[in-house]
Parts: sequence; structure tokens; C-alpha cells
Amino acid sequence: MYADLHLHTNYSDGTYTPEELAEQGHQRGLKVMALTDHDTVDGCERMVAACEERRIEFITGCEFTVELDGFELHLLGYFLDLKCKRLREELSKYQSVRQNRIHEMVAKLNELGFELTSEDVLELANCNSPGRPHIGRAMVAKGHCRTLDESFQKYLKKGKPAWVPKAKMTAAHAIELIHEAGGLAVIAHPGLYHRDKVIGPLVDAGLDGIECFYTRHSTPMTEHYLMLAEQHGLLVTGGSDCHGENKGRPLIGGVKLPYSYVAAMKTALAA
Repeated sequence: MYADLHLHTNYSDGTYTPEELAEQGHQRGLKVMALTDHDTVDGCERMVAACEERRIEFITGCEFTVELDGFELHLLGYFLDLKCKRLREELSKYQSVRQNRIHEMVAKLNELGFELTSEDVLELANCNSPGRPHIGRAMVAKGHCRTLDESFQKYLKKGKPAWVPKAKMTAAHAIELIHEAGGLAVIAHPGLYHRDKVIGPLVDAGLDGIECFYTRHSTPMTEHYLMLAEQHGLLVTGGSDCHGENKGRPLIGGVKLPYSYVAAMKTALAA
């Protein structure tokens, strides 16, 4: 039995609906799936039903955008209580931040001479948690760029002309929020940060696990983070970070996490 614990839908910057995502997982033989949309849990209720229909175990989740000492990183929250009022309130704040950022980045693109409106982007996004991929897709639709990658490389990446920094909750606050919602806090794709020194402070703040198995982690990198997880007494997770067709091909199932790791997460929750 295998799991993929890092997945996105069109409730944030993915392209699949929850039903399409569940079907993709079913076709690839997954027995456990977690939905980890950016700064939202809005798609989880539909995903529950879609997975139930396909006899897939579902784990509620969210990918939180946070900062630690001025550095941006992502934390995955698992087994979140969707009825937690504070969780919903805090996520709503950061969804507003995301929406405001769309307006700011579109304004910068307008200054560069591009004909594009915030309404173009938000209508395409059709969700409460829009992001840069939606701007990129709108630019492609308007003929301003040939591909999503081109939009990022030329305009939307950090340091490029239309990039705007985003206000983020602190890592400690996110971990506290995840725990208040009954969940587990896991650092996402640590190999992408090249900054292992963040793990110690995160552990001190209550971090529960490390995403060791990840699409862009090499084998030596995976082994390195497995060692760090053991060293700090942390849980091990893994996932593909599938965003549907945004990345050129669906990655779902590209990482197949053995069920034993899911069982360890459940044991930790019950302790």
C-alpha cells in the first residue's frame, strides 16, 4: 500500500478538480492521498467524497507559506480538523494576502506594458487562494508568453520585474495553528531550500516531521533527510507535489510512500 501526501487541486494553483485528482490517484494504485493546497482547506470536503468513492484513504491537509528569520519556507499540515474555527480564520487572512498580491503583480505587469487585469487572473483562478501560476496562465492565454515557465523566468520569479513579496505567518505560528487544529506539522521539500539550519529552530517550535521523499530530491538527498529525521526524532513523509498539468505532466504517484510511514503518523497523533 502506497501514499502520496503532497497534492494540489484547482482550489489553489493546481489544475485538477478534487474528483479528477482522486481518479488520477486511483489509476496509479494509490491507497492514501492527502490534499495540501496552498493556504486553504477549501477542497478537502469534495476530496473526502471523491476518495471515499474510490476506496482511497484521505488525509486532510494544507501547505502553509511561512517565514523563519526572513526566509520563506513551506510547512505541510496533516490530519487537520476542518471545523477548527481559528484555522479557517487564519487561512482566510492569508487568502486575502494572496488576492492582494495578484493586484500588485498585475499592476507591475501593466507598468511593463502588458494588457492584463486582476479580473482576468482571478476569473481564471476561480478560487480563494490564487497564486503566481494563475498570473502566468493568464499571460499565456493573452498571448504575452508562450508557456507558464516563460512567464516565471522572465517576469514572475523572485527578482524579476513583476515579482512582489508576500506577507507570511511565522513558522512558529503555523506550527501552533496546525497543532490547535489537531494536526501534524511537517517541513515540505527541505532539499529545495539549501538551508538545513532551519530544521533545529523548527524542531524547537514543535515540528513533527520532514518530507524526505520528494520528486526533486535526489537519492543522496533523501538519505540525508532520513538521517536528519532519525537524529531529531521526526516523522517521515513524502509526496509528488502534483499540480496537475501546470508542470508539463502529472507527477501524482511519482513518489509512492510506503504505508508504514502513514501508520507512524497515526501512532504519533494517538500518543
